[in-house]
Amino acid sequence: MSQIEITVKLLNELQPTEIVRNDNVRDKFIQIYDAMWSQSTGVSGEAAYEKEARNFNRLLSEKEDVRKKCSHFFLFTSFLDVAISGLTLDPGTKAQAYLLARSIAVDSYVDDHGQKKNRYETQCVLTVSGYGELVLRARCGQIRHADNPVIVYEEDSFEFGERNGQKFVNYTCRLPHQSGRIVACFMKITRADGSADYAVMLPEDWARLSNYSARQNSKFNYQTKQWENGKPNALYTAQGGQIDPGFLVAKCIKHAFKTYPKARIGHATQLESQQVDETEISDDIYGITDNGEQVDTATGEIITDRQPEQSFAPADNTAAGVTVDPAANDDDDTF
Repeated sequence: MSQIEITVKLLNELQPTEIVRNDNVRDKFIQIYDAMWSQSTGVSGEAAYEKEARNFNRLLSEKEDVRKKCSHFFLFTSFLDVAISGLTLDPGTKAQAYLLARSIAVDSYVDDHGQKKNRYETQCVLTVSGYGELVLRARCGQIRHADNPVIVYEEDSFEFGERNGQKFVNYTCRLPHQSGRIVACFMKITRADGSADYAVMLPEDWARLSNYSARQNSKFNYQTKQWENGKPNALYTAQGGQIDPGFLVAKCIKHAFKTYPKARIGHATQLESQQVDETEISDDIYGITDNGEQVDTATGEIITDRQPEQSFAPADNTAAGVTVDPAANDDDDTF
């Protein structure tokens, strides 16, 4: 993959919506997409670029926090991660990916009282939805197919368990659903070898997620010097006091692959689980430099203590110092 020079200085001189329209950024996107996806999808890198550049700038115009708070460096890496994932930013109820501004701990320091505290910065993160993850899993050969999730109501017959090392679900829909009370949600997944797997969510599961969402929305009252309890995402109680069915379906898909191998994504991408593929996502894939100096893709900072002629060294974890709680993605507005 030939080097296309893109500098931090260049990115900082551009307006947020001008970044994806820069010629070098365009060439880099096309280069990555052609190398990874054009042969299997039949879509050229140029066609993918034109479509996703429009989508990306549409999201920037809609999300003021992403446009104003996130550095230009992370807007750039998030856009290239669209090419790396091969997904689309097309809008809709089954959107594959979208942009979020995330406050991420990138460093720590000791304050005046000797207490260790984290230093945060706002980064633009390409977030892959459950629907997008289904596409990734199928493309990398982990699954053949995933059925649409099924909402189970109180009147239905439902049994979930494991027999001889294999998960099973026995389900019978019994109409009418007069109570309207949801008791479970499940999704059947056909693995690559033809065997069946099931993702199941029960009331205690979404109750736990609701409690986590409330904790995430807690606020510190500086007058009383106490934390005030927050409210969970309204969709947890939107359906007559119970969870919204569409929201539950999205949750079921999103949490279906937590035990699966990792999926290939870029450094500026957020996913419930990830997989290492034969094409390694190393820092140099972004092709970004700053007058010969290296740039840390986890922080966007220029690394000045290395020789200019050295290439980017693949990092074991470019998000060193960032602690990611798998449940932390449960408070977002989309899923």
